[in-house]
Order: sequence, then C-alpha cells, then structure tokens
Amino acid sequence: MKSFIAFFLFLFVPLTVQAKDLQPLLGVSDEERSLKLSIRRIGLDWTKTQVRNAAEYQDSPIAALTATSQDYIKTVFDTILEFKKDRFKWDNSLFMEYGKTTLKPYNAPATSDENADNILFSSDVSYACWNFSGLKFGPTVRAAYETQFVDTEETPSQNVVRSSAGLSLFDHEIIKSLYLTGVYEYDFTYAHNQNNKFGAEIGWRLEYMIRKGVRITSDGYFRNFFSYSAYLPTDLDRDFSAVLRLDTNLWGRFTMGPYFQYRLAKARGTEHYGSNFIIGVSFNYITSFLL
Repeated sequence: MKSFIAFFLFLFVPLTVQAKDLQPLLGVSDEERSLKLSIRRIGLDWTKTQVRNAAEYQDSPIAALTATSQDYIKTVFDTILEFKKDRFKWDNSLFMEYGKTTLKPYNAPATSDENADNILFSSDVSYACWNFSGLKFGPTVRAAYETQFVDTEETPSQNVVRSSAGLSLFDHEIIKSLYLTGVYEYDFTYAHNQNNKFGAEIGWRLEYMIRKGVRITSDGYFRNFFSYSAYLPTDLDRDFSAVLRLDTNLWGRFTMGPYFQYRLAKARGTEHYGSNFIIGVSFNYITSFLL
C-alpha cells in the first residue's frame, strides 16, 4: 500500500503545485508551456455483458475474462494531467473502474461476482519531431502500473509494471494518440512466481465532435507477447481491448450516451480465446481547465 500511495503522489504531484510555482523549476514562461487537467469522465455505467469461455479463465487475475454474463452497474473515474513545453508533451493519467454484482436467490446462498476491477496509472512523454496541420509525430516513452482494488478468493490482485518505447502520432483534433511501441512487463501478481515479458503494442485514442454537444470517442490497444522469463498458464499471448462511446450533453458538463466495450485475450495455457462484450448506457461528468 505504501508503494501504491508513493506512485500516486509521483504521478500527480503537479496537481499540488500552482502554475506560477512551476516556472522557476522548469525555466519556462507563460508563452512556452501549458498545464491542463482534463476529467475525461466521472460516471456510472449501466451495462449488459456477455462473457465467452470464462470457465477456461477462472484462474486468471483479469476480472473481465472471468466474469459472469449479466447486467450490472459500474463506476468509472478517468482523468489526465497534460503538460506541454515547446515540442515536448508529458501526460500523467489515472483510470479506475469497479463493478460488482451480488445475487441473492431465495433458495440458495448469496453469490458475488466482480465484473470490472481495474486501476491504471500511466505516464507518457512524447516529442514532436514533425508537425503538420496539427498532427504531431515523434518518439514516445511510457511507464504504467496496473492493479486492482480487491483480491478474489481464487486469485490475487493483478500487479503489473509496464514500460514501452516507440513512435506516436498525437495532439490532432481527432487523433489524440496513435502509437506503436515495444513493451516490457514485470508481472508480480503471484509473489512466488514473478515474470518478465516482452512484446509489441499498438494503441489509440480518438475523438470526433459530430456537432456541438455530441462527441464520439474511442480508445484501446492490442498487445502481442513474444518472450517470457517463466511459464504461467494464465499469462496472455495476445490481449485486445476497445471502447467506443457516444456522449451527448444533458446540461452543463453532464452527458449521457451508449457505449460498447470489447475485451479479447488468449492465455498460454488454453487454445481458446476468452472474451467479454459489453453494451450499456453511460452517465458522465466531463470537464477540463488550465492550471
């Protein structure tokens, strides 16, 4: 827990510093840099999920692959702190989601099922070597820590430190981020069997304003791992995740709209893919402001 808090403070320490106090530390003026906090969304999602081949993934620490097909409500918190200086961009983001359903049949014991459980801290630095009509291109390096809120009876919480380096397109009106990187993971989910993994990743975040007050967004990634330092049947060979959401303003900063989410992955210990398809309605609060 101490390391968890320390990592959080490291990523979000700029939030505790006034913009004017950053100038002597960074050696920049108002014209050379900007610092913006964006609350991508704080919301409630009502969802219907369909999970395939969950029985073969019951030993996996990934809740999306072991969940039960059912209806549920989950909470989501997604925010990012963006610092820009000349050609450099430094993003620090925090994403959290949690959904749990408790079933209480009249003639059987109550059962609980986690449908979503994820905490992701990430820090990305990109450099724009090339800029054309608002589309920037250049090298990018990323670091992230991924975990969960609670352990289950069968498996511990997922604990992964992830780093990557490669190339990205970013800061376009529509293409907020599109990257291709090599990726390294240090997985210490199982304390007695830590694992180092190497692979490649492609990811994206897109936004398109259909008209005033109506916006469509999509984000996701695909990872393919090539080598491992140890064998665990729950380790993933391939992992794909995609989200598509439509936000329509209700009033002020509050929005509502449908969303689709799909997770597809293949573990080393099975021949079949596990999947989780979600369709639902999202109620969100979205805003951003300069610091």
